[in-house]
Amino acid sequence: MIRSKRILLAEDDEDDKMIFSEILNELRAHNNFHFDAVDNGLQIIQLLNNGEPLPDLVVLDQNMPQMSGKETLEAIRGDARLHHIPVVIYSTYNDSRLSNECFSIGATQIITKPDSFEGFRQMIVTLVDKYLHKAES
Repeated sequence: MIRSKRILLAEDDEDDKMIFSEILNELRAHNNFHFDAVDNGLQIIQLLNNGEPLPDLVVLDQNMPQMSGKETLEAIRGDARLHHIPVVIYSTYNDSRLSNECFSIGATQIITKPDSFEGFRQMIVTLVDKYLHKAES
C-alpha cells in the first residue's frame, strides 16, 4: 500500500488558508495526499513533534504571529529528524535579504505570494508536482 503524501501549511490569513484548501481539495481528486493547515509556526512545530507521520512538504507564510516563517524554518532545520523535509517559504514581499537568510538556514524554495486566485492555483499545482511527485520517482 502506498503511503499518502502529507502537506503542512502554516498561514495566519484565513482567506489565503481557504484558497489553499480549495485548490488542494480539487487536486486531491487526482493525487494521493493529506493536507493540514495551522495558524502559525509554533503549531507546525507542535504537529511535527506529536508523533504523526512526517510531512512530505511544509509551506510557511513568512509573516505570522508567535513564530515567523524564518523562525519556524530554523526550528525545523535544527531537528535532525526533520532535515530532509522540503520547506517552502512564501511572503507578500520579495525581500532578497530575507531570501538569502532563509536559503542559508536551509529553505528549499522562496516564493512571492501570488496576488490572484489563478496565481495561487499555479503556485500550488507547481508545488504538488515538484515535491510530492518527485518523492514517488
